[in-house]
This record gives sequence, C-alpha cells and structure tokens, in this order.
Amino acid sequence: MLAFSSCWNNSRHTDGEQMIEEIVDLGFSNIELSHGMTIAKLPGIRKAYARGLFKCAGVHNYFPSPVEVMIDAPDAYEYTSHRPLDRQRAMDMTLRTLDIAAEFEARYLVLHMGSVPMSRKKWTTPLTKIVANGDQHHSDFIKRKIAFVKKRETIGPLYLHRAREALTTISERAAEVGVKLAIESRSIFEDVPTEREMMVLQSHFADHPSVGYWHDFGHVQLKHNLGLLDHFEWLETIAPHLIGGHVHDVEWPARDHRTPFSGTLDYAKLLGFFPPNCPLTWELSPTRQASEIRDALIRWKAEFPERSL
Repeated sequence: MLAFSSCWNNSRHTDGEQMIEEIVDLGFSNIELSHGMTIAKLPGIRKAYARGLFKCAGVHNYFPSPVEVMIDAPDAYEYTSHRPLDRQRAMDMTLRTLDIAAEFEARYLVLHMGSVPMSRKKWTTPLTKIVANGDQHHSDFIKRKIAFVKKRETIGPLYLHRAREALTTISERAAEVGVKLAIESRSIFEDVPTEREMMVLQSHFADHPSVGYWHDFGHVQLKHNLGLLDHFEWLETIAPHLIGGHVHDVEWPARDHRTPFSGTLDYAKLLGFFPPNCPLTWELSPTRQASEIRDALIRWKAEFPERSL
C-alpha cells in the first residue's frame, strides 16, 4: 500500500481539510496523519475523512500534538525520560493517539521509543562531519566510532528497560483497538532502540500480534553512511518483524527526507524484503516541491507497479 505523510504540508495549513485535499491532489489516497498536528486541524481532517476523500493508512505519535508544545516535537516527551511526569505524559498522549488512530481505522501507529543521555553534538555530529570530508577511513574516525558504540552499549540497558515497560502497557491498549504498534528505526545511535535493542524488543514481543517493526529508509541509511550498520543486511535480519516503512531518500551523507530517486538509495534492492501490500509511506521534507513529488510518483509507479496501489 502506497501512502503519504502529512508531515510534508502540515505546517502550511491551518485547516485540516485543505491539508488533506493538497495531498490527494498529488495523487495519493492513503495518508499517514503525522506528528506536529495542532488539535485545531482535527475537525477538518474528520470532515475530509467523512467525505471519503482519503483512507488513513496510519498515524504517527503524537497525534495531535500536546497542546503545551508549540512546535513540531515528536520527542518532547519520552518513555525513557528520567522525569516520571514526562514518562507519564508520554504514555497518556500515546493512549489518546491510539484512540484517534482507531477512530480513523488506521492500520498502524508509528512510535519513537526515546533516547539515552548522550549528546548528539559530541558523538553523531562530529562523526558525520568526518564522513562528509571523506575521512571515514582514518584511524581517528574509527577510534571515535568504537568509543561511541562502547559508551552507548554501556548506558543503554536502563533506557531499553523503560521503553519495554512502556510498550507493554501500550500494546495492551493497541490490541483492544486493533491498531499495530510500529516501532520506528531511528536516525541516530543516541536514540532508543539501536538495531541490537530493536531485536531485543521484537523478540520480547514476538508473540504479541500488535507489535512490529517500522523501517525508516532514510534513518537507517544515515547510520549506514556512518558505518554503524549495513542497510541491506539489517533489513534481511529484521524482515520477519516488518509492518511497513517510511520512504524517502538521502543525499550523501546525511540529508534525509528527500524525494525518492533524488538521492543514493537502491529501492529495487531493498523493497524485496517488504511483504506484499504492506504500507510504504512517503515521508518528505516540507521543502520538497509538489512538481518533483509528482514526477517521482510517476517513476515509482512505472518501476514498482506492485508497490503503487
């Protein structure tokens, strides 16, 4: 199932119905209702849904945004936070989002599970700069990367435990309302879960029909570009748990959410791991132009007709 995320045009609209109409005009009838949405847009979205203008492929937590958060910040509250009140707020907003997802008959809810207290500016950002300069084979880069992985592995267990506890509660509600929980692959190694932690979570919930894996093409490619994983091998490993994925491209080494076919991703090689009719949701930056999206959609339908319905 081909779908499109409202993250592309959410910020340009005050009316939810007009937002939906613009996406439908691009050529998409399945839409993911994404984070960053003000509650004021919800009546218009409901009106568009009642008109039969779109089908809701899925929802991205939190939807709508917490009223006290004035910007698009899906990680404003984390299940892994050291603040109990923040963890509870994250839980409350997620359960509310699940109810709305059920209202729109969504197939899935995309979840961010949190992070560990490691500064991106100290770890991922310097490594990315080294790669951008073409120095990823130098000994300094290798030493930095090894130190990064070791520290991340050392402090990770507590935050993985918190994420697993939260998912235990959320999965009970998800089963009740019939929405799958799609745990998203993250773009930086400081986030939870890492790929190793993702396998731990998927194994823990292996017998729970409401929990699975959401593959973000761009996020995983960013880590591939830093030499933290191999994109193809990771998909091969995690494939049994796949629910679907966010489709976007990456300009070397670290500009993601680009329009498909404008970057470095080999979709023909990667799509083979995805089950037939699973959601493939284009999640594009608001800077992408409607004309390039339409052109990319024409090419996508020509190259992957079985992935275009």
